[in-house]
Amino acid sequence: MATHDNKDVVTEQHSTWNELSEEERSTVKRAATASFLGNFVEWFDYGSYGYFAIAISEVFFATEDKQVALIETFAVFAISFLLRPVGAIFWGHMGDKKGRKWSLAASIMLMTGATFFIAFIPGYATIGIFAPLLLLLLRSVQGFSASGEYAGAATFLAEYAPMERRGIYCSLVPASTASGLLLAAVINASFEHLLTTEQVISWGWRVPFAMSLPLGLIALYLWMHLEDSPTYAKLQEQIEKKMKAGETARPIRDLFVNHWRETLIGFGVSALNAVGFYMVLVYMPTYLNEEVKISSDTASIITAATLVFYIACIFYMGHLSDTFGRKKMLIAASVGFIVLAIPGFMLLGTKSIVVILIVELIFCATLTINDGTLSSFLTETFPTEVRYSGFAFSFNMANVVFGGTAPMISTWLIRVTGSDLTPAFYLMLVAAFALGAMMASKDHSNKDLGTI
Repeated sequence: MATHDNKDVVTEQHSTWNELSEEERSTVKRAATASFLGNFVEWFDYGSYGYFAIAISEVFFATEDKQVALIETFAVFAISFLLRPVGAIFWGHMGDKKGRKWSLAASIMLMTGATFFIAFIPGYATIGIFAPLLLLLLRSVQGFSASGEYAGAATFLAEYAPMERRGIYCSLVPASTASGLLLAAVINASFEHLLTTEQVISWGWRVPFAMSLPLGLIALYLWMHLEDSPTYAKLQEQIEKKMKAGETARPIRDLFVNHWRETLIGFGVSALNAVGFYMVLVYMPTYLNEEVKISSDTASIITAATLVFYIACIFYMGHLSDTFGRKKMLIAASVGFIVLAIPGFMLLGTKSIVVILIVELIFCATLTINDGTLSSFLTETFPTEVRYSGFAFSFNMANVVFGGTAPMISTWLIRVTGSDLTPAFYLMLVAAFALGAMMASKDHSNKDLGTI
C-alpha cells in the first residue's frame, strides 16, 4: 500500500471489489461520499433557481407580461452557462495538471460563495436594473465554477472505483445531482403549501440559496481529507519527469490536437443528457404550471416523486452499464426519447394527475438509462492525461448549447408557435443527434483507465 502525506490510497485500479483490502475499500467509500456531496451542493442551487423561477421573475424583472419575465429569468439561467466552456478549460487544465482534488476543492469554494450571495440581492423595486445585473453576475460565477464539479467528481470516482463497478460508482454523480434537485423540490413544494405567494416572493425563494454555505463547507472539508487517485498519481510522476526534462504539460492543447474526435463524440452524446435533464427535471414544474395549468404545489410534488424514482433507478442503470456496456445503454436512451417524446407530451395535456405522473416516470426512467451511463462513458473516452479536460469541455459545451438554454427555448417555442408540443419535437431532435454521435463511439467498458 502506497501513501501520500501519510494518507492511504488505492495503489492501482483493481478489477474487482474483492481484490481491495478493508483500508482500500474505506478509501473508495470516502471518495464516493465526497463526490456525492460536492455535486449535491451544486445541483441543489440549480434546482432552486428552476423551481423558484416564477418567484425570481417577479423579484428581478419589471414587466407586466409574466411570460416575458419568465423568459428573461430563464435567459439569465442560460447566459450563465456561457462561462462554462471557459470554466471547463480552466478547471480541466488544472485538474489534469495540478490534481483532481485541488480543482474540485477550489470550484466548490467559488460555487458556494456565489450561491450564498444570491440570497441577499435586493429586488428590482429596490435597486432597479442593478438587481438583474447582480443576479447575472453571480449566476455567471456559478457557471464558471460549476463547470469543473460534475466532470471532476466523475473522474475522481472513476479512477478510484474497481473496474467491474465503475458504472455503478460513477452513477453516484448523477444520483447526487438528482438528490440536490429533490431537496430543492421538497423545499419548493413545502413553501408553496405553507407560505402565501407574497411570502414566497418576499423571502421564501432566498432560503435555499442561503443554505448553500453550510452544505458547501461540509463538502469542502471532505475533499480536503482525500488524496488524488492512484491513476492520477502515476500521471503526476510522468509530468514531473517531463518538467525536469524541460517539457511542459499542456492537457488542453493535447486534447484539441490529438483527441478532437473523442471530444466531438463526447459533446454529441452529452447533448441528450443536457436537454433531457433540464427539460424533465428542472423545466417540467414550470411547464405543468404555466402550460398545462396544474397548480404549482401539485407540479412540485409530482417532480419530487419523479426525482425519488430517478435516484432509485440511477444505480440500477449504472449496474446495467457494467453488465451490458456503455454503448448499448446510451443508444437505448436515445431511441427511447425519439419514440416517447411526442406521445408523452401529448399525454401531459390530459391534465390527469395520474397520467402526468406516469408520463414523468417513463421519461425519468429513459433519462436514467442515459444519466446512469454517461459519466462512466466519458471517463472511459479520454486517456488519463486529458481525462478531466476532455470530460469537462465536451460535457459543458453540450450544456451551454443544449442544457442551459432548454427551459428558455422551450418557453420561446411555445410562445412563437402557440403549440405545447414544441418542446417534445426539440427533445426528439436532440435525441437523434446524440444517437448519431453514439453510433460513432467506441466502448471501453471495464478497461483499466490507465490503458485507455
